[in-house]
Amino acid sequence: MENKKRRKRIGCLLWLAVLVTLLTACSTKKAAEETAGQDEMAASQMQSGTENGQAPGTAEASLAKTEEIDSYAYYQELNIPNDNNQTYYEVFLYSFCDSDGDGIGDINGLISKLDYINDGDPKTNTDLGFTGIWLMPIMQSPSYHKYDVADYYAIDPQYGTMDDFKRLIEECDKRGIDVILDLVLNHTSSEHPWFQSALKSLAILDCGQDTCTKEELCIRHNPYCSYYNFVQEIPQDGSRYYPAGDTGWYYEGDFVREMPDLNLDNPDLRKELEDVMAYWLDLGVHGFRLDAAMHYYLNQTDKNNEVLSWVNDFVKGKNPDNYLVAEVWTGFSEYSRYYESGIDSIFDFAFGTENGKIAKTLNYKGEEYSGKVFGNAMIAVQEEIQRINPSAIDAPFFTNHDTGRAAGILRQDESKIKMAGAMNLFMNGNVFVYYGEEIGMSGSGIDENKRVPMYWSITDLNDMTKGPKGMETVTHSFGTVEEQMQDPDSIYNFYKRAIRIRNENPEIARGTISYMNEIEDSDICAITKTYKGSAIIMLYNLSKTDTKTITVQKMEYEYTGIRGYLSADGTEVALDGEEVILPPYSIVILK
Repeated sequence: MENKKRRKRIGCLLWLAVLVTLLTACSTKKAAEETAGQDEMAASQMQSGTENGQAPGTAEASLAKTEEIDSYAYYQELNIPNDNNQTYYEVFLYSFCDSDGDGIGDINGLISKLDYINDGDPKTNTDLGFTGIWLMPIMQSPSYHKYDVADYYAIDPQYGTMDDFKRLIEECDKRGIDVILDLVLNHTSSEHPWFQSALKSLAILDCGQDTCTKEELCIRHNPYCSYYNFVQEIPQDGSRYYPAGDTGWYYEGDFVREMPDLNLDNPDLRKELEDVMAYWLDLGVHGFRLDAAMHYYLNQTDKNNEVLSWVNDFVKGKNPDNYLVAEVWTGFSEYSRYYESGIDSIFDFAFGTENGKIAKTLNYKGEEYSGKVFGNAMIAVQEEIQRINPSAIDAPFFTNHDTGRAAGILRQDESKIKMAGAMNLFMNGNVFVYYGEEIGMSGSGIDENKRVPMYWSITDLNDMTKGPKGMETVTHSFGTVEEQMQDPDSIYNFYKRAIRIRNENPEIARGTISYMNEIEDSDICAITKTYKGSAIIMLYNLSKTDTKTITVQKMEYEYTGIRGYLSADGTEVALDGEEVILPPYSIVILK
């Protein structure tokens, strides 16, 4: 709760005014002309800010260095409501940042980079501005990805200690960052003590007594035998089963042999898992990302929803502000049904990945990929989710640890990568961004390639990890974090501005969407978003090559000026009366 209180206090930063030092004592005509040109540019920028409802001011001294790189003229006060419509950064610790030189990322490495994610200081503009972190699995596991848990109560030694984790939560709280953990309820590791105990008992027949006197419990007396799905004849339902040693039994493992599925019908198992959730919530995590929710009972939506309802009731019973998001990797008509469970969020696969609306809108031409189709798709998703569960929160993303990265999906096209990032970040709900997407990292093919080391620097390798074993050589088309921070037109600075605009305008994440049907240009997506009586206009120019001039009547929409904008090539969005001039691949907010 302290985290939430801190976030509520954050927010008194005015936009950064551009400071221009006038040249004096000019000795040549050239110097005089240069000075005149700079004065004219400064006056134009100051006038633009004044026309759009902003008062000129003096920038904070702590921002001086940033201003040299980022002279964006539309910064507003931060306005982040105290709710679960936030902006999350997905972190794979193994590949993120190494603090001890072993080549594997760890908790202390993440702590060292928290100021990169969000420094918690509204007077600075050197952080990305994420308000949450989704940590991929950190519990003890024999695999590099750690989705096969061997101990639900332990930090994997490769990542650090429980004391390290407690310090992470403490440091995140200081910065107003919520942390959610990946929680795997579908299966454990085959090395988990529950499973190992069950294997031993499967070889011991029912002892025929009320109590078992053997050193190892027989099959009837070992409760762990019913924690998993053991059978003596393999069902013909499409599930995957593997021999449980030479016992004559088989166990279900829908993913791989090393991940035996849990029997979530078992009330004793559920009590064990409640204890696990309570343990981590009591340590200060804000909630969980629920892995593989449609696999709890393979493709049985009603039974899977019952599990999600149980989890939701327990987690919200601990604190109504806790947050849950589930992975249900299927089409919208199916995954939208999972909102019947009452859970906060389901990842929005309709817009994410190479097959989603964002990628198709940018990669293909034709009426079915027009701006209006994109806008109406956002409306359709919002209305259907709200119809099923009025308190639900959409969970948009573009890529994650299981998908190819944006650079590959968009064929290394920097302008498309930027635009895709903005289209995702300007979605309603609780948006997720995969680490490294803010600098356009590459990675496709085998899973290890999608989880390559965060590209911090090529000069200072202290933070760099080695990445997963088996990872192929991955070449990045764009610069490191270190390099992109110094480039005002980089993907990094584009992302930073996009997140800033999202954090300044609560309507973006929370507003009810309507389409502006009078705007018929197929390259333009024109919507309004209304939240608590406050409305914004959002115009997207989805053309890669054409500048667009769009008329927006002030009498009808009651706006006064530009609230913020993004453009892939850095060209300014202009407002001339009621005409908005949008450069290629740009988005503007009017209010």
